Formats: sequence, structure tokens, C-alpha cells
Amino acid sequence: MSNQAGGAPSPNTLQPTPPGGRRWLILFVGLFALTAGCTFQYGLAYLIPSLRQEGFSLELAGILVACPTAGLLLALIAWGAAADRWGERLVLSAGLGLAGLVLLAARTVHGTLGLGLCLGLAGAAGGSVFAASGRLILGWFARSERGLAMGIRQSAQPLGVAVAGVTLPTLGAHGLSGPLLFLAVFCLVAAIAVVALVRDPARPALAAGQPRAASPYRQPVLWHIHAASALLVVPQFTVATFALVYLVDARGWDAPAAGRLLAIAQVCGAAGRLGAGYWSDRSGSRMRPMRVLAISTGVAMALLAAAAAVRSPLAVAVLLGCGVVAVSTNGLAFTAVAEYAGPAWAGRALGVQNTGQNALAAATPPLLALAIGSAGFAVSFAVVAAFPLAAAMLVPVSAERAAVPAK
Repeated sequence: MSNQAGGAPSPNTLQPTPPGGRRWLILFVGLFALTAGCTFQYGLAYLIPSLRQEGFSLELAGILVACPTAGLLLALIAWGAAADRWGERLVLSAGLGLAGLVLLAARTVHGTLGLGLCLGLAGAAGGSVFAASGRLILGWFARSERGLAMGIRQSAQPLGVAVAGVTLPTLGAHGLSGPLLFLAVFCLVAAIAVVALVRDPARPALAAGQPRAASPYRQPVLWHIHAASALLVVPQFTVATFALVYLVDARGWDAPAAGRLLAIAQVCGAAGRLGAGYWSDRSGSRMRPMRVLAISTGVAMALLAAAAAVRSPLAVAVLLGCGVVAVSTNGLAFTAVAEYAGPAWAGRALGVQNTGQNALAAATPPLLALAIGSAGFAVSFAVVAAFPLAAAMLVPVSAERAAVPAK
């Protein structure tokens, strides 16, 4: 991609100069940090059965589950700007540390409003990890490795949900204090690991009189990627939030067993993100694989709707397949955003990317809970199938072909 005014900034403006295997150590510490954030941010859905046992309706439980994402929305762009200005190490450790402290405080809070506020504040603090760790990959890895590296980084979301699936239903059987303590300690340990092991990549200084990088938002490519990525969040969070509910309510499973099964699907989803990243590195394209996977997600959701409508036992297998394919595009989009924005804008661009995605992520649990309550699982799944198909039409494959590839 070119770095000329009005064109796509070069993804190699910031050259990686890793000492030996340092870049891989930094990548896996970033993966650990993001997994901690995702376990809290996206894993609370596994506490829905526990919340309902304590008297919350499905709709109110859905709102509580969405509170961290709502808090995240308020802070993502600010965290991205902070990462652009002060570096990733400071932003990652400060945000995760603050999130852990707020989650500890949430254990002493009584009442729905207080719990929701604490979850929202922790979500806002933990937003640092979503904006900053992607910039580390842009700085430490060359383009030929970046798709796989970002796929590894983005596997944190399904891995975090898998950790939540294994731990939270069991811990939640004894109340909310245990799950909140576990999530708080996870965030605090991750913050300490970042301080100890992560180092920011070198940033080239501007030559005298050299203008700052122009905004990549003067062209429509980033907007198309943001929009497509936001639409792809809907099936992802439909499965992440309501797969457990579907297995318990419609299929008669107990919550811990369902959580363990869904954890396996999330681990497979993490592997799918790695595979998608490797595919993009070998093909030299981020957008073509993203379009193929978006279409596959729409087809899978439509099959799930049909299986749920006729109460087929195959619905469980299709649900697990949806859980894998629905999460597979995320790393491709993040890699493309970081590369197109360039190092001067990557933090802010990833903040915008996360804001759009998490806006729909926050809306999906409460709105889909209402839809399921009024129309049932099958109709709701059928409506969700339209979102990834619409996203496929927005993926800017032609713009990527027109760009000059970076060497």
C-alpha cells in the first residue's frame, strides 16, 4: 500500500527490529493480557443462569452482561489516542490494573445499579487492551508475518470466552463473589506481566519540516472495514451470549456441561483465527478471506435457524460450527485496519474499529433477548443470518486490489 497523500499509508512505515525472539514473547504476553480482558468483557454471558437463579429476568441479565461493553464504548478511542501518544506498555498495564481493582470493589457492591456501574467502569478501564495490543503487532512484525501474528492476538477473544465457559458457570453456582474475584485476579496478573515483559517498538522521529501523517479517513476504505466488522459482531455475540441459554432452555443441558462444550468450540474458534491469518499472509490479501468467511457465517446462521425451527438434534453441531466460523474474521479486519492506518494513526483507528464493533456487541444481548422472548430462537437466528451477508457486500476487496502492496 502506498504512503502518498490520499492513498493508503504504508504498513511498513514502522519497521520491526526485534532482538531475537523478543517479538514473540511480546506477542504472547499481549495475547495473555487480551485474554484476561476478553474473559471479563465477553464471558459474563456464562453467568446468565446464575443471575436468573438470583431473580433476574433474562432481559435484565442481558443488560448486566452488556454493561462492560457499554463502558468500553466510552473509552476505546481515548485509549487508542493514549497508545499513539504514550505507548502500549503504559496503556495496557494501567487499564488492566484499574479494571482488576474495580472488579474487586464490585464484590462489595449491593444492588443491580451498583453492580452495573462497576461492570461498566471495569469495561471502560479494560478497553485499553483492545486499542494498544494491536499496535504492538504493527510495530514488531513485518507484513509477511502480521496476519498470523494478529490471528494469534485475536484468538484471545474465543480463548477468553473458553476460559469463562470452563470457570464461570461453576464459580457462579455459589454466587457472584467468586467469579468477580477470579476475573479481577486475572486482570491484575496480566497487568503485572505487561509491566515486566512488554517493550514498546521503536518509533521513527519526524525529520525537520516533515509533515505528520495525513488522516487515512479521507478515503472510504477504513469506513467500509469498520462497517463490515461491526455487522459481523452480531452473529459472533449471538452465539457467545445465547449458545449456553439455547442449550439449557431448548435442549435441556445443565449449565456446567454446556459451558465445557462451548469452551471447546471457542478453542476451535481461536484456531480458526490463526488459520485465517495464515491464509491472508499466504494469499497477500486480508479482504478476500474476510468476505468468504462472512458469507460462510451467514449460511451457518441460516442453517442453525432451520435446525432450531424443526428441533433437530443436529442444531447442537450446527451451533458449534457457528461458534467457530463466526469469530474467524476478526483478526483479518484488525490487521487490515492497522496496516491501512499506519503507525501514526493505528491506535485511534483500532479504537474506532473497536467502538463500532462493541456498539453492536453491547446492543446484541438485550435486543436479542427481547427477540428470543417474543419470537423464539429459530426466528431470531434467521434474522441474525442477514448481518454477515450484508457485511460481505461491504468488505472492500476491490480497494485492496487497487492498492500497491507493501514489500
